[in-house]
Amino acid sequence: MTAAEPILRVEALEVSYGSTQVLFGVSLDVPAGGLCCLMGRNGVGKSTLLQTIVGLLPAQRGSISLAGQAITKRAPYDRTRAGIAYVPQGRQAFPYLSVFENLRVVAEASPTFGIEAIEEALERFPRLRTLLHRPAGFLSGGEAQQLAIARALVTRPRLLLLDEPTEGIQPSIILEIEDAIAELKISAGISILLVEQYVDFAMRLADTYAVMDVGRIVAGGPIETFERERMHQLMSV
Repeated sequence: MTAAEPILRVEALEVSYGSTQVLFGVSLDVPAGGLCCLMGRNGVGKSTLLQTIVGLLPAQRGSISLAGQAITKRAPYDRTRAGIAYVPQGRQAFPYLSVFENLRVVAEASPTFGIEAIEEALERFPRLRTLLHRPAGFLSGGEAQQLAIARALVTRPRLLLLDEPTEGIQPSIILEIEDAIAELKISAGISILLVEQYVDFAMRLADTYAVMDVGRIVAGGPIETFERERMHQLMSV
């Protein structure tokens, strides 16, 4: 893979739930070592796109490639091994396990991810070190989001998919998450596809952007071409 090639390339993707088509010929690139922000109103297909990229939903047509290798037909665990990590909405964790146990479950799922990977993830979110023995079900929304991202980082991904990480989180924690994401992109070299409604947060982080509406990409490009007025039109209900 050359530096000019994207880490992720989605081409002409079509996805349906039963007989209802949700994605219509979606094409999207995520720059290698960069961050692409995917925006749009609720219900336009953003989460569906992420779930298809990670393999939780099948593609009827189109293709998905990671670092130039086709992954459209691969199982979700193969995509994880290839370097994709996914943090869905809802900050899913095992509520009765401690923070450390939640991280260890991920680390033990593969012989290549040990305690070192947990330590690396905790370096990104120091707040979690004070909460290692607390059950995940007793974390605040912001703490749970940090744990969700840390769990994904334990797999040492090349590509991180984040679905609305600021949803329902207090402003001070949003800033911590923003700093951690920026550090992942800059120092760790992790490429990121970020679904986000909080436009200012997204714009501070993004290298490129795309906007979805009714299952299609309707705008996008380098962040320098972003038009705030146009975005407000597309995001309004």
